[in-house]
Amino acid sequence: MGNHFLKNFVYVGAIHYLCNPNRIPLDKNKNATAMNLKIRLAVMNFLEFAVWGAYLTSMGTYLVNIGMGTEIGLFYAMQGIVSIFMPALIGIIADRWIPAQRLLGLCHLLAGLLMLTTAYYGETAGTEATFGSLFGLYSLSLAFYMPTLALTNSVAYTALTRAGMDTVKDFPPIRVFGTIGFICTMWVVDLMGFQDDVNQFRTSGIISIALFLYTFTLPACPVSHGGEKKSFVDAFGLRAFTLFKQKKMAAFFIFSMLLGVSLQITNGFANPFITSFKDIPEYAGTFGVNHANILISLSQISETCCILLIPFFMKRYGIKNVMLIAMFAWVLRFGLFGTGNPGSGVWMFVLSMVVYGVAFDFFNISGSLFVDKTTDPTLRSSAQGLFMLMTNGIGASVGTLSAQAVVNAYTTDGVTQWQHCWFIFAGYAFVVGVSFALIFRPKRKEQA
Repeated sequence: MGNHFLKNFVYVGAIHYLCNPNRIPLDKNKNATAMNLKIRLAVMNFLEFAVWGAYLTSMGTYLVNIGMGTEIGLFYAMQGIVSIFMPALIGIIADRWIPAQRLLGLCHLLAGLLMLTTAYYGETAGTEATFGSLFGLYSLSLAFYMPTLALTNSVAYTALTRAGMDTVKDFPPIRVFGTIGFICTMWVVDLMGFQDDVNQFRTSGIISIALFLYTFTLPACPVSHGGEKKSFVDAFGLRAFTLFKQKKMAAFFIFSMLLGVSLQITNGFANPFITSFKDIPEYAGTFGVNHANILISLSQISETCCILLIPFFMKRYGIKNVMLIAMFAWVLRFGLFGTGNPGSGVWMFVLSMVVYGVAFDFFNISGSLFVDKTTDPTLRSSAQGLFMLMTNGIGASVGTLSAQAVVNAYTTDGVTQWQHCWFIFAGYAFVVGVSFALIFRPKRKEQA
């Protein structure tokens, strides 16, 4: 999911953590205040990702329904494109001029209104909707939404720090509610029958405006008036590009981009693929065909579980091997789609969803840890930004556009030979994995 930008913080025991009165000792008033803050931030995260979950996995099916199936890749690629520069721009504004919680609300107001406008246009135009108008409105909404993923974290970190709390311990259980929100709206859109119409955009827009209103209840985040002025290079985290001078880091970031190619493929094409079985009488009435979003939501559930396995695997096998496991998990992810079906082969779809947790989390988290271990503290934040840029920015954008080209090449008269497409994606992931195993050779101390 999505977002898939910040899911390294998900823990299954979050609800127990937030609700346990014994977690914070001694001062009952302080205990109550801290709990109140956690709940407020948890609601913020829930709404933040609920906005995204409303359309991220089902938008492709709607586009197919209105005759824009050949343009799915462009819609999903735009998420990566705006993620390259908009978060940095909005981040600079939040640092210097507008408090982060206010800017978060403003961005959501604009994103929500534009998403509602997208829904209105799509509803009134129907199958006569033009690509330029629909894509333009959607892209503008996305340009204001994507920076809020970082702003939400900034608000949470600032609020927890000012309250004297430990962000390392207290933020992860709060963040888990974002994943819960994402899954909830996936289910709502599915059960309400919105997967193939504009109501998924309307749902997203309404929740976004609700979050705008909710931001007025959030703690204030101070801005920096004056102080140290950052150069353009520093403000945009461009200094991290000096790491490409090191062969090891250059190889790592290049492979991060190559793996990032796989990240958005199933978000864009899994739902249209599963629902395409409705045209085959044998599968028309199956659960998967009628509730593709619920089936796909198993991927997000898998993420929350697989993250618990990472410490064990990291300690036992090292960073490189954990990243290799992730890469070959993508081979399974795509291969199982190519061999499964929503009938007797639905278990392959389910297994593909389970594997997704390993494919996504194992690389993103181990990769982030590798960057943390191997970069100078002065470059660490910029290096993490570069890692996200290569995977979720450039990699994911190139991936969705390339996947669209493959799907278009195997589509004739509106009928797609999906099996060929999934096997091509699996073959690509296999080549990347083998190449990574042969080329990337971190030092022994970096493997730990």
